[in-house]
Amino acid sequence: MDLSQLSDEVESISIRYAQKMGIERDDTWFLLKLQEEIGELTQAFLMRTGRARTKGRTEEELDLNFRAELADVLCQVVLMARHHGVDLQAEIDRKWMIWKR
Repeated sequence: MDLSQLSDEVESISIRYAQKMGIERDDTWFLLKLQEEIGELTQAFLMRTGRARTKGRTEEELDLNFRAELADVLCQVVLMARHHGVDLQAEIDRKWMIWKR
C-alpha cells in the first residue's frame, strides 16, 4: 500500500470514528490526537523496555501493543498531513530521499 492509498483508507475510518463519537476534526483535534497517540507509544515503549509497570502483560502482549501504537502514530501523521494538504510523499522525497543521491 502506498501513502496515497493509506491516506484514503485511514481518512474514511477517521471520518466514521469522528461521526460516531461526535468529534469535530479541526486543526486542534488533529494535533491533539497525534499527541495522544505519541503518549500511548511512549507508554508502550516504556512498558516494553522495563521502564514502566507492565500491568501483568506478557512480553508478547507488550510487543504487540508497541507495534500497534507505532501504527496509530503513523496513521495520525498521515491524517494530519492530509488535513493540512501536505503531500507526504513529496515531503519525504524532498527531506529524506535527497540523501540517497
